[in-house]
Amino acid sequence: MQVELWTLIPFALMLLSIAILPLVAEKWWESNLHKFYIVLALAIPTSIYLIANGMGHNLEHQMLGDYLPFIILLGSLFVTTGGIHIRGDVMATPQVNSLVMIIGFVLASFIGTTGAAMLLIRILLEINQQRKYKVHTVLFFIALVANCGGILSPLGDPPLFMLFLRGADFFWFLSLYGEWLVAGVLLLAIYFLMDVYYYRKEDTADLMADMREQKPITIDGGVNFIYLLMIVCAVAFINPQYIPAMGVEHPAVHIKFLREIVLLVITALSLITTRSSIRRANNFSWEPINEVAILFIGIFATMTPALLYLGEHAADLGLTAPWQYFYSTGALSSFLDNTPTAVAFHQVALGAAAGTGEGFMAGISVPILTAISLGAVFFGAMTYIGNGPNFMVKAIAEQEGVKMPSFFGYMLKFSLIILLPVFVIVQLIFL
Repeated sequence: MQVELWTLIPFALMLLSIAILPLVAEKWWESNLHKFYIVLALAIPTSIYLIANGMGHNLEHQMLGDYLPFIILLGSLFVTTGGIHIRGDVMATPQVNSLVMIIGFVLASFIGTTGAAMLLIRILLEINQQRKYKVHTVLFFIALVANCGGILSPLGDPPLFMLFLRGADFFWFLSLYGEWLVAGVLLLAIYFLMDVYYYRKEDTADLMADMREQKPITIDGGVNFIYLLMIVCAVAFINPQYIPAMGVEHPAVHIKFLREIVLLVITALSLITTRSSIRRANNFSWEPINEVAILFIGIFATMTPALLYLGEHAADLGLTAPWQYFYSTGALSSFLDNTPTAVAFHQVALGAAAGTGEGFMAGISVPILTAISLGAVFFGAMTYIGNGPNFMVKAIAEQEGVKMPSFFGYMLKFSLIILLPVFVIVQLIFL
């Protein structure tokens, strides 16, 4: 049965709600219960439509094949990184700040952009607490750690995990090291020069206080690094490529969801073996992951007819070249969530030119898969709403007294003049 264009309306409303309501109804939107009302209002009619028109199996695949692995992986990373607490205070020199950025940039691909951002943002703010000029540090942290650093593995950013579930090899993402390195070196170089400039503008009294009030860096909850390594191994090796029984048509439930079962066990181990005082020191709360779980139920349910429609009409969009996919995916990832955006453009690519064998990955050509991956991950840094960790970092910084720019101020003063030129350079070199 052909999917009608109007069935995309719930998906559009779902994404617009995520983009607009935090700006126009911030207090109301803070309640996860209110988010759940919107999800129910949009997901239930969509589900009824799909089931009534013989597309219930498509909905089942979205929820069990995509949503469930997605939220279990995010939850496991959220819990394990939440069990690691880094504290201390060293001098907030440009070299030290850049080192923290580099560490976060590297970690983002292996513990996720959310995990790396939540692990390091508080220690970065503590290091810089005596400095007056630190807004630029938080902005570059969002770009480098909460977004661009996560391109090298499916663990790095949710859109890559979705592409992994669609057939992209776990280790293929490492082939994007050139794009990762160019973007990282350019952004880090710009940041270092800016931080040197602002460091020289700091009051001498503040720098002296920074020198006096040093405390050694200590790490609590180190066992969770072992759990993070276990998560990486679970995602890399518990899949049909290494366990063929998982790829048969109707595997047993415990085989089909073996990876998710292992991830849940790792999550439970982290909760059991980590002292509660460590999570309290991190201000650990279930609210962020609950918010993601609620919103993505709505996204994945309402996205189902949108994906079917895109598959049927992909050729009409006229996208053929990798650079077109890069900017199209990037433009939507900037203002909508980058996970459904990546899935949508993967579906477009499948409908336009699907294939198998050499030169193809996840059913589409490798250059186009590269473009979609880069567009989704990199352009998620263009706005506060492009990727989940962005708003979380902003909120934590504001709690610590950092005066962050507004939604449009972020774009005009940072992403359009610094990030976009870097992304254009990456595209010109690699795509």
